[in-house]
Amino acid sequence: MASIAPEAAANLHTERANPHWVRLGGDHKLDHIPGEDGWPVLGTTLMQLADPLGFQKRMVETYGPVFRTRSFGRRGVNLIGADANELVLFDRDKLFSNEQGWGPVLNLLFPRGLMLMDFEAHRVDRRALSIAFKPEPMRAYCGVLNTGIASAMEQWAKNTGNGSMRFYDAIKALTLDTAASSFLGLPLGPEADRLNKAFVDMVQASVGVVRKPLPFTKMGKGVAGRRLMVDYFGRLVRERRANPGQDMFSQFALATRDDGSLLPEDVVVDHMIFLMMAAHDTITSSATVLFWQLAKNPRWQDRLRAEARAVTGGDGLPLAYEDLGRMELTEMAFKEALRFMPPVPNMPRRALRDFRFGGYDIPAGTPIGISPAAVHADPAHWESPEIFDPMRFTADKVAARHKYAWVPFGGGAHMCLGLHFAYMQVKLLANHILTRFEVRMAAGAEPLWQAWPIPKPRDGLRVEMRRIC
Repeated sequence: MASIAPEAAANLHTERANPHWVRLGGDHKLDHIPGEDGWPVLGTTLMQLADPLGFQKRMVETYGPVFRTRSFGRRGVNLIGADANELVLFDRDKLFSNEQGWGPVLNLLFPRGLMLMDFEAHRVDRRALSIAFKPEPMRAYCGVLNTGIASAMEQWAKNTGNGSMRFYDAIKALTLDTAASSFLGLPLGPEADRLNKAFVDMVQASVGVVRKPLPFTKMGKGVAGRRLMVDYFGRLVRERRANPGQDMFSQFALATRDDGSLLPEDVVVDHMIFLMMAAHDTITSSATVLFWQLAKNPRWQDRLRAEARAVTGGDGLPLAYEDLGRMELTEMAFKEALRFMPPVPNMPRRALRDFRFGGYDIPAGTPIGISPAAVHADPAHWESPEIFDPMRFTADKVAARHKYAWVPFGGGAHMCLGLHFAYMQVKLLANHILTRFEVRMAAGAEPLWQAWPIPKPRDGLRVEMRRIC
């Protein structure tokens, strides 16, 4: 954001600073939508943050799959169901704005990330950045990840032996290290703790009740974390343009738009901060959910371990890029983990024009919310959704299901650019961890999960690691 003045940047998330955003023109325009405004000032915000699935279930049972809420100071409409997912994510008629949906939530923290861009601007930058996910760069990342994860496993063995560990915390540190190695082409070293804290503060700020970056608030800490990131990545852009490597950041630094011009430095920085967050926090969350369920379902853990051994030829061996496609059971288990607890439980948009859905006329300017988490738990699409069952993702079952009943990576033009990187990293993690350790839940109560903004276990997920290799 080097080109934006500080006073403008401080208001980047507001309606006033974005005159092109479509206005609703008054909360009364949603009076005909059934729902609740909640408490004075706070609205339904705290209820939604405390138990989003429970809240949505109650609202659907009470008002139906189209209902009104008031969160973070705004009235909006929630559309729940696979058909709603298809309408909003596929967006055939370009009815919905990502920028105007995510902007009020994330503009102070992750401005100009791909998730916050619309239509032609999104297409141009997505095309420029897609070079980083072509087969040759991906093959290079695979080698780096194999080396980094194997090294981490040696450290895990020294630190835990046959003892317990907080799995979420360990995976978070590992994914930050591997993201730095593959994305940035360098180890973070002593800066790792500062950058990790900055990421944590930025993500937590996205659901802070106070939306201004006041000192000591979540948003104030998040904006301070962003300043650190901008400085760090700005220096790296200049270094990579002078001396590029095989890492993802070099690919971004040299990415060009359709006219052949390089992406501006501050745009590269914004994209890299956003993608590092996505690769770091969402993979941490999803991998933790997967291993939580494998620890509780040893039969599936054994099946994935046997698959890894068959593909690689033994215990503790690297998984080749060419063999990723052979990890079929692992991919199905990961997809089930993403269904069980998607890393982005809800997705906001804003209606650019009037539209009709579910029997209701919804006006232009309405904040719209859809819920992958609610649809992923819907018995209409998933028998016994509370049970972990990777066999839901056999080819025949996928073909028989609504295409938008499973949307952890979004859909349409905004389908996650890094989804193949996510699959690769989780397959590598499963191979290296499961062929070295048996993972079991530590004694005690079932872990409690923080649902927002990205799911994580409140206790760090205590597991027992038993060395087998």
